Amino acid sequence: MFKSQFSKQQDAWAFYDWANSVYPLVISTAIFPIFYAAKTSARIDGVLNDTVLFLGYSFKNTELISYVLAFSYLLIVLISPVLSAVADLAGRRKLFMQAFCYLGGLSCMGLFFFDSQKLELSLIPYILASVGFWGSLVFYNSFLPLLAKHKQMDRLSAKGYSYGYIGSLLLLIINLVMIKGFGIDVKWCFVSVGLWWIGFAQVTFSSLPKETSQEKGKSYLKIPLEEFKKVRAQVLLSKGLKWFLIAFFVYSIAVQTIIAMAVYFGEKEILWPNDDEKSTGMIVSILLVQLIAILGAYLHAKLSKRYGNKHALIASISMWIALCLFAFFCTLPLHFYIMAGLIGLVFGGIQSLSRSSYSKLIPDTLDQTSFFSFYDITEKIALVIGIFTYGLLEGLTGSMRASIIFLTFVFILSLVLLFFVPKKSFERN
Repeated sequence: MFKSQFSKQQDAWAFYDWANSVYPLVISTAIFPIFYAAKTSARIDGVLNDTVLFLGYSFKNTELISYVLAFSYLLIVLISPVLSAVADLAGRRKLFMQAFCYLGGLSCMGLFFFDSQKLELSLIPYILASVGFWGSLVFYNSFLPLLAKHKQMDRLSAKGYSYGYIGSLLLLIINLVMIKGFGIDVKWCFVSVGLWWIGFAQVTFSSLPKETSQEKGKSYLKIPLEEFKKVRAQVLLSKGLKWFLIAFFVYSIAVQTIIAMAVYFGEKEILWPNDDEKSTGMIVSILLVQLIAILGAYLHAKLSKRYGNKHALIASISMWIALCLFAFFCTLPLHFYIMAGLIGLVFGGIQSLSRSSYSKLIPDTLDQTSFFSFYDITEKIALVIGIFTYGLLEGLTGSMRASIIFLTFVFILSLVLLFFVPKKSFERN
């Protein structure tokens, strides 16, 4: 799919997606959500009881996980600006990337001790795994403009995501064989995620370029605010960068919320014949997403090459709107399989294209990590809003379908905002 046009260092950078993508698949999307739903709900006289106690309050289990995820993203928003500014000026982005990688991997292993009767303690590793994953991405993404030429960015970004889909799919299949074929406790899958993530990340860490400090002896307490002001000023001066980030903020509210909550939607809103078929259906749907996402990332890169980043993003958002309209009427397993295929087609593509588009828009600078921290904060604030709203609407209405209406309008707004981004903004001599 991707010809050998990249250097060994670029390939090693892209390989981190192979290492860390097992977290969003196995922990965020596939095995842990099914495990969590089973452990925190029960049928009493044929009636589903999905209410849990947390800190003395009652929540629907999926409502609670929405709030917990939103809290983890809020933590990233708070710590990312500080560490990214220090990483740029002190030459420590690789070190911080490693630290978050190890935090995330070890926290995934900590889910082995999950106990539904002690949710307050059991969800701490879940929060820290999320912080580790998203925290490491800030520093990982910031290497892209350092390692790739302008014309390479779309394809190298897409290659990383393709590595991630293949690698995570492979571990998921291994996990399913462990559970179904050998009867191994599902909790060992969480341990395998941590080992895979930390182990394969060493390929990337051994090849990333060495960094030097930009400013020695400067007080790091003053750096974050100074860097934030500097990045904000440059964002406001660039019409293309400003409008792209606004549109990115809006569509991220919807994209990441759908990915985080899709399995829970399938669990509760689809009419499965029985629990066994539901469990199998969830796994089949996730496999569909992963397989088609590889094609989706490649097709988005092709679209951006032929029509430009702006038009490729507009096409992608239009497909997301159609997907939401379809999802609102989904009730049968067949509908859910179709929805999974559509998600796969647009999810990997829009993530890859967003990353490379932003890389093209930022100015030539030594502060790549601070710029990507700004990008990451934009996305995480969007996630906090999206996932919190999703959980709140379920809590108020008792159904996840009300959230689909909200997400559809969010996508429509982002589509309008993309038209304000000048096409020439993505071009560079």
